[in-house]
Amino acid sequence: QIQLVKSGGGLVQPGGSLRLSCAASLITLRYYAVAWFRQAPGKDREEVACISSFDPTPYYTDSVRGRFTVSKDTAKNTVNLQMNNLKHEDTAVYYCAIDSKKIAPERCSMKAAEYNSWGQGTQVTVSS
Repeated sequence: QIQLVKSGGGLVQPGGSLRLSCAASLITLRYYAVAWFRQAPGKDREEVACISSFDPTPYYTDSVRGRFTVSKDTAKNTVNLQMNNLKHEDTAVYYCAIDSKKIAPERCSMKAAEYNSWGQGTQVTVSS
């Protein structure tokens, strides 16, 4: 069973930065699409970013573009989400997910239904 383990998260002031990492076992992340989602209290889950296997262009939802960066560390078999200039509205539980059904996809999807393995959520709180 594929397991995704996340690290990072926590409490940060507005304008600060955090880095989330998602490590996988039993699968090599570089060959698959990986996405980040988040869910704020009382709100639906929303997509944040995704990155495919060989397409070097990650995709971001409009609210985080220019502030967040998703990347793969092939040496560590992790996918990272660098979050800069954090805002109150970024407060949420963040999830990483992988689509292990498709190997070497050309593009990643921002649709949660496309992802079949999910990591445990990690809380990110932006507060002064």
